[in-house]
Formats: sequence, C-alpha cells, structure tokens
Amino acid sequence: MSDAIAPPDDRSARRNVVVLVAAQAVLGAQMPMIFTIGGLAGQSLASNVCLATLPISMIVLGSMLAATPMSAIMQRWGRRAGFMLGALMGALGGVVGAYGLYLSSFPVFLAGSFLTGIYMSAHGFYRFAAADTASDAFRPKAISYVMAGGLAAAIIGPQLVKLTATAYVVPFLGTYVAVITLNIVGSLLFLFLDIPRPAPPSADSPKGRTRWELITTPRIAVAVICAMVSYALMNLVMTSTPLAVVGCGYTTHDAADVVTWHVLAMFVPSFFTGHLIARFGVEKIMALGLVILAAAGVVALEGVDLNNFFLALILLGVGWNFGFIGATSMLAAAHTPSERGRMQGLNDLLVFGGVTFASVASGGLMNCSGGNPVEGWTAVNLAMAPFLVLAGGALIWLMLRPKEELA
Repeated sequence: MSDAIAPPDDRSARRNVVVLVAAQAVLGAQMPMIFTIGGLAGQSLASNVCLATLPISMIVLGSMLAATPMSAIMQRWGRRAGFMLGALMGALGGVVGAYGLYLSSFPVFLAGSFLTGIYMSAHGFYRFAAADTASDAFRPKAISYVMAGGLAAAIIGPQLVKLTATAYVVPFLGTYVAVITLNIVGSLLFLFLDIPRPAPPSADSPKGRTRWELITTPRIAVAVICAMVSYALMNLVMTSTPLAVVGCGYTTHDAADVVTWHVLAMFVPSFFTGHLIARFGVEKIMALGLVILAAAGVVALEGVDLNNFFLALILLGVGWNFGFIGATSMLAAAHTPSERGRMQGLNDLLVFGGVTFASVASGGLMNCSGGNPVEGWTAVNLAMAPFLVLAGGALIWLMLRPKEELA
C-alpha cells in the first residue's frame, strides 16, 4: 500500500475501485474463457490424455513464477506499470496460443499458456491495489467490491466462448482472437488508475520484517494457508469440470454454462463479503468458506446429473469467495507498507504454487485415476478432504491462540 495516508472520505480509493472493477470485468473475462476451453483444447492436442489439463497448469505455473518479480515491479514503478505489463503478456499469450492451435502444436500452445499466466499474476494484484489507498474501515469492502467485478467477467467470458469457439475452422482459434482483443482494450483502463507510486526507501526508512519473519507470523501464516487451500481446491475441481461434463455425455455449451454459474458464484457474494467480514470477523467468514468448499465436494460425489454439476460448482465458487477474500483481508492488515512488495509477492508465489500443483493433479486424477469419467470425477473431489482439514486446523489453531501472540 502507499506510504501516503488515505483521506478520511476514501475518495481516491473509491475511484480506484471503479477502475479495478472495470478491469476485472473486461480483462478478467479471459480467465473463464481460457479455463473453459484450455483442457478441451489440450485434450485435442496432447498425445496423452493425462496431459489434457497441462495448459491450465502452465498458466498457473507462469503466474506463480511471475508473482515475485511482478510484485517487485509494482513496488518500484507502481501498480499502473505492472498492470499494463500484465495485459501486454495476456495479449502475447493469446497470440502464441492461437498460433499453437493453428499449427496443432501442443508445445507452442503450452508456451502461450505460460505467457497468459504472467497476465494472471498481475490480475491477482487487483485485490491488493484496492487496499492501497483505502482506510482500515473501507479496506475489506474495497477488496470485496473489486472481486465483485468478476461478476461481469463470469457472464462475458463463457458467452464469448459460445460465440467464438467454432468461429474458425480450427476449433477455439476464435476464442483466442477474442482474448487478444480483451487485453488490448482492457489495458486502456489503467490510464485512469490513481495509486501513488511507492516512495523509494531512504537510508533511515523502516526495513520491515524479512520474508521468514513475515511468513512465521501466526496471522500471516494462516492467511497464506487458507488462501492456498481455497484457491487450489477451487482450481482442482474447476479445471476438471469441463472434461467431466463433456465426458459424462453433455455438450461444450453445457460445460460453458456450468462454468458461468461457477464464476458467478465466485463473485456475486463479493457485494456483501466485505460487510460480513466487518460484522462477524474475518476468521468466521474464512471458516464458513471452508465448510462450503466441503459441501461442494459432497454434492459432486452424490452423482453426475447436470444439476449436481451446477450445484457443486456454485458451492465451490461461494466457498472460494469467502475463503480467499477473507484470507486476503487478513493478510492486507497484517503487514506494513514497507513490507508490501516482499509479502504480497511471497503470498502469491505460494498460493499459485499450490494452484499449479492442483491443476497438474486435476488432469491426472480426472483422466488417469479410473476407468471412466465418473471415477475420475470422484477422485478429484475426494482429493479435497485432506487440504480442507489442514486449512481448518490452522484456522482453529489461530483462533485459540492468545491475541498478544498473533502479531
């Protein structure tokens, strides 16, 4: 966050929230598009179906590896520079991905996915940028509102898939052309962002805690664990969903509709998540998110009727929202402005490291752990259990500790 003190009326913060909400809507639309078709395109290009979700894995790998340098870029040159660089990488990823589809080359397609991951890394910092100029009271609401911008992305993205997936002879090529356009248009929004560039540190400015000291602070450690688990489990199940839906006899349009409702469920609660955090406390909302994620797994295990897919993915989205926004709010309040660059970069490195592992595991569980799509889908959802226990246990441990030990 900026070293400048936010004005009492949060005027600048509210303006930035509007810009970031618009960026979520326009630029964020590419993520449900790519997550809808990535596994299907990978399945058509890969020589081994176990590698079908590798394009999604490359996206999150790119995001993981870019997190620390992207955070450092924003710390030195400001949010606007980092976000515009991310949009440029998103457009370049779309170009390379489209070329890979045109050539029917899986390696080239994977390279495009990796570049898209650099955009995804920048996109992940929208939520932190919302907090930069916000007061303590407005911070959780600002984060929540910006996340709510994904509501429009949830509608725009899958509908664009329906319009573009078969627009050219090469399947999904039109979707990547649309992704390129979204990045070019969306990058212009950052011209209106008003977040002061962090002041260069002086010799006598506070250095802040080291990365080890930060990550071993109880509240930060639990925030990172819950963010990792919430995001990784959401990705684990969502990555396999289009493969499961189509594998169980439904259409690509059905898969796009399921993803639409899932992404809606990810972002609609954002209109009130911040208010719930302010009223009931961040720990309770994070705990509720973990319970809802568990409920999603239970519904998915009950059957492969299309309604089961819809309900399970809706619950998955709501659980992710409470868990991830709660963890982000807890983390944003637990470090100082001078620690922002190293802590936010470290957080997203760890979070997207977990997501990378989940997306790789998703394809293997879905396609190679059983004899049919139903058995693969069952394996995917059973894999959620130990990680929910880990996050739940960490949160309970935090809530039972004396307050004076949490700093």
